[in-house]
Amino acid sequence: MTYATLSDLTERAGVQEIRQIADRDRDGVPDPEVIQAALEDADNVINSYVAAKYRLPLVPVPALVRTWAVSIARYVLHRNGAPDHVAQDYKDAIASLKDVARGLVALPVGEGEDVPTPVTGTVMANHPPQVFTGRKLRGWR
Repeated sequence: MTYATLSDLTERAGVQEIRQIADRDRDGVPDPEVIQAALEDADNVINSYVAAKYRLPLVPVPALVRTWAVSIARYVLHRNGAPDHVAQDYKDAIASLKDVARGLVALPVGEGEDVPTPVTGTVMANHPPQVFTGRKLRGWR
């Protein structure tokens, strides 16, 4: 299941635009596999940023994530150059995703849970013994 669907894309872009950008075989009907590939690409982009702070997949899908998925998929479908407003929506989505990854934006996920589930690990360090101690450098000036 992807974060956005064909109906989400159609609602945002309109039937005419989807037909133009997703009809690769020129039969007048949007190609489902082309749309699915674009939606999956959008999910992969979103997951690459969101995974830093949240468990995946995001269930239920926040409306904001759905909006980002539509913007990214729409940009991907415009493979021969997206119009300025589509490119700007894409850039805005990526900027917001970077804010999520940095922890500046929190997504409302889970039942009543609006705090991100941190994905943490153990910090480990190893260093060699100190070479230049105060005692060894005492006469050096």
